[in-house]
Amino acid sequence: MVNKNCDHNGCKAKIRSVQDTLDILGGKWKISIIGSLSFGKKRFMELQREVEGVGAKMLSKELRDLEINELVTRTVYNTKPVTVEYELTDYGKTLQPVISAMMEWGENHRRRIIRKTTELSLME
Repeated sequence: MVNKNCDHNGCKAKIRSVQDTLDILGGKWKISIIGSLSFGKKRFMELQREVEGVGAKMLSKELRDLEINELVTRTVYNTKPVTVEYELTDYGKTLQPVISAMMEWGENHRRRIIRKTTELSLME
């Protein structure tokens, strides 16, 4: 499919922008972490329970990367034991429409594949 509204330099810039986004959000866990935090503040263990399969070391690394990119804030409370909460920054919240669109697309895709699989199994 050729986009006639996109000259060579314009297309390259758009592709570069997509790559920049993937560099920040890429990997197995970051989008799931952002999706979880889009429902509100979470403690580390809450995030680990919600983002199934992520280990503590990887979750810590991903949260640090998201913090460096100003998408997540980490708040430490002076309690005993120390309480740490993570939440999306205002800038991180700008990703919510993107995450919501991905969730919707994923739900539709899952239904489509299940429907197709069911239809194929009925034909056998």
